[in-house]
Amino acid sequence: MFGRTIRVEEQPAFVAGVYGDVAGFVSYGEFEADEFMIVALAVRPEYQGCGIGRALVSAIERMAKKESKKRILVATSNDDLPALALYQLSGFQLFEVAPNAVAAKHGRLEKGIGNIPVRDELRLQKSLVQRKT
Repeated sequence: MFGRTIRVEEQPAFVAGVYGDVAGFVSYGEFEADEFMIVALAVRPEYQGCGIGRALVSAIERMAKKESKKRILVATSNDDLPALALYQLSGFQLFEVAPNAVAAKHGRLEKGIGNIPVRDELRLQKSLVQRKT
């Protein structure tokens, strides 16, 4: 992710619960001094489409603003259309593509969602800086 190796289990996280069940989680870390990065986000299939992913992303955004971060970064693979939709609906914009980054990381080309070849890392950002009008 962004050319770095990050251990998810070593990052802080928010966990979403529904009636005592773990429904999903999002882990995050500092990328640069003024940036957060979403490291991993997962929602159990039975809870997808219920707004849990958006709530978890919103929790990261609130934390980032509280800590005066200027932007949040996230990366996903080219096949993960649900994640791409979630991030864009949450205000993130594509800003970079790392061609073949995912395939190189795994040392092979794999088939992903809908049998799309998983090759590229799509990088998105959300600015937290208020623009003057």
